[in-house]
Amino acid sequence: MEQYTNELIHESSLYLQQHAHNPVNWVPWSKEAFERAEKEQKLVLVSVGYSACHWCHVMEHECFEDEEVAALMNKHFVCIKVDREERPDVDQVYMTAVQLMTQRGGWPLNCFTIPNGQPIYGGTYFPKEQWMHVLKSLNQTYTSEPEKVLEYAKELSDGVQQSDLIAVAEPVSPFPTDKLWELVRRWQSRMDMVEGGPTSAPKFPLPSNLEFLLHYGSLEKNEQIQKYVDLTLHKMALGGIYDQVGGGFSRYSVDVLWKIPHFEKMLYDNGQLLSVYAQAYAQTKTPEYKRVLDQTLGWLEREMQSEEGGLFAAQDADSEGVEGKYYVWTKEEIESVLGENASWFWQFYNPANKGYWEDQQWVLLRNETWEEFCKTNPSVTPSKIQDQLDTLLHIRKKRIAPVTDTKCLTAWNALTITGLVEAFKATEDHAYLKLALQIAKWLRNYQTTNDFQLFHTRQNQKSFITGFLDDYATTIQAFLSLYQITGDEADLSFAQELCNYALTHFYDGKSGMFFFTSDDHDLIARKMEINDNVIPSTNSIMANNLLTLSLLVDNLDYEAKAKQMLQNVIEGMEQYGSGYSNWALLLHRFQQEVRLLTIPKSAEWNVFRKQSSPFLLVRYSDDQEATVCAAGLCSIPMVNIKEVEDYLENI
Repeated sequence: MEQYTNELIHESSLYLQQHAHNPVNWVPWSKEAFERAEKEQKLVLVSVGYSACHWCHVMEHECFEDEEVAALMNKHFVCIKVDREERPDVDQVYMTAVQLMTQRGGWPLNCFTIPNGQPIYGGTYFPKEQWMHVLKSLNQTYTSEPEKVLEYAKELSDGVQQSDLIAVAEPVSPFPTDKLWELVRRWQSRMDMVEGGPTSAPKFPLPSNLEFLLHYGSLEKNEQIQKYVDLTLHKMALGGIYDQVGGGFSRYSVDVLWKIPHFEKMLYDNGQLLSVYAQAYAQTKTPEYKRVLDQTLGWLEREMQSEEGGLFAAQDADSEGVEGKYYVWTKEEIESVLGENASWFWQFYNPANKGYWEDQQWVLLRNETWEEFCKTNPSVTPSKIQDQLDTLLHIRKKRIAPVTDTKCLTAWNALTITGLVEAFKATEDHAYLKLALQIAKWLRNYQTTNDFQLFHTRQNQKSFITGFLDDYATTIQAFLSLYQITGDEADLSFAQELCNYALTHFYDGKSGMFFFTSDDHDLIARKMEINDNVIPSTNSIMANNLLTLSLLVDNLDYEAKAKQMLQNVIEGMEQYGSGYSNWALLLHRFQQEVRLLTIPKSAEWNVFRKQSSPFLLVRYSDDQEATVCAAGLCSIPMVNIKEVEDYLENI
């Protein structure tokens, strides 16, 4: 029996459950927690992390499991634990506060507030002695100089509220023609043209960056950018960041070679990377990209599906308390398991001992594609390689696996629908569409109310926490993608209903932008996401959605709103292309003039659905003729498929 149990024992979040037996008297985020702090005249600690966060586990072990530390925390503070994946709104507010105070952020995130929730001090990871010093100092200051603390809290809260609010920009028509060229030109100095990705470590896969550059390089016929995107996707697929045995990408690599991963796997990374690899495969037909798609699908189907049809959020980096233990191999293990095949396999998956990590353990990675290796080793075939990987996967399943965070998040599932749709378009393999439709059904059945309000998360057969803008933006995007494949008007109607709900409850008429939280919120500030990161900003996704919807449902107001949103951020975006890549895609779409292909619903016309893209939208009608429209002008009606194919090729 556990020695300690706190209020987190009643929570469904895996991350909160991980802290339920700390000696710290943790409580979940609630209005009552702050009321208690007011009554007891205590400061509040808002401590934020997530289940797959390695340093969160380290600080828990060093500080929150320590009885001496816990006694100090319990005596002087009301201690709130927050799962950032459940409450990204809370995380945003207090991350902004910590960044304003320290110019840096990350997880674990520890922010101290006065009883009304206004922040006064914060940071990320603290070792024990430093943490105890912080606790004592803050309590002493609050006890002896409360007026000074309250004044600072108000000033800092004002800064949080104003930090990323956007003012309406005067409309400029047309958008500057040289903006994208300048954005890409400046960006190139930070592109690693040897190993792909950015020039610095750690290296994160940034799908939004790659997707924009993929389209830009192709449409602008920029060979250097095309080469960079291909190089990055190639190096990632061959590197240790990719699970060579089981499929799926880890969060990031700690080095510039994509060699040693931070081993946790996140659904949002992999859902988006499906999109990028699929679009790259559609352009290049590179077998390596198809392999990534198939193996990642295998991982999702094998390890990430809930019984209800949604996909789980993440898998931890650690197993048995050791980071990466589940994924690495010793040479002796490889020799024992693979026998006579071990020699060439080791040569292929540990070239020149490149995969060495620590303690006589190796991460599997490659310098060559399967095709290249088989060409120089005629006795080895792709099926023979696959057999060895299947054997290793079978052996690996017998190990103690990292914990899977079994909550199903609406936004991350929606991102994965979009990735699966792209994979289906690129490969015409119905397994991708089947899983996409399964997740879509889960979203409709479990995560949506009758009035089109979304829930943010689901776990243990319960949906809870009202949705944030990321849930609406990504779900709208997913169903717009689905509609262009299925031709099902219900998909299009659902996307439009969600968009109208977001306009009612998240839209700020003063700025023309969207708040991350709805008009019914419990925070000290409503934030606006502007910068694109590992996941594009919710505002950039919504702006792209509005442009797409404006064409699919003939609504000029949607287009006007998308233009205004872009206008609000366009000034200076060329200085940091990586942080505005999805906005850059929107600008590219406006400048290229997105085309709308309307086709009959009959099956023979489905040949065009795989051509849908941000620049060519597919709409279905009951007519027997097809048209292509752009910038308010439409082609003459066309009655046969060859005629439309020729027309599209010519434009």
